[in-house]
Amino acid sequence: MTQGTPTQVDLYWRPGCGFCSSLRRQLDKLSIERVEHDIWDDPSHAAVVRQHADGNETVPTVVVGDVGMVNPSAAELVAHLAQHAPHLLPDGVEAPQPGAVGRALGKIFR
Repeated sequence: MTQGTPTQVDLYWRPGCGFCSSLRRQLDKLSIERVEHDIWDDPSHAAVVRQHADGNETVPTVVVGDVGMVNPSAAELVAHLAQHAPHLLPDGVEAPQPGAVGRALGKIFR
């Protein structure tokens, strides 16, 4: 795992995974650059996924720095990047804003 400022988005996937295909398409639409790793192609890639997925090989798994996200939505990844690695977001891509309930909860828990 890395420390400090994240330098890239790592996407761990496998062929035939519908969730992986969906996330990859969404990230393509957002022009989010990433390094993709097929967990069936290299056992070390599967080992990284197991570290972040409680010993399971659940994909897609996205790793940014030392944070792993198992089966995140594109919006969850964008929100994480906006907060922790904004330099990895393309110009014009912003974190989703909370809805009315989220804004109300934000006021309560400040």
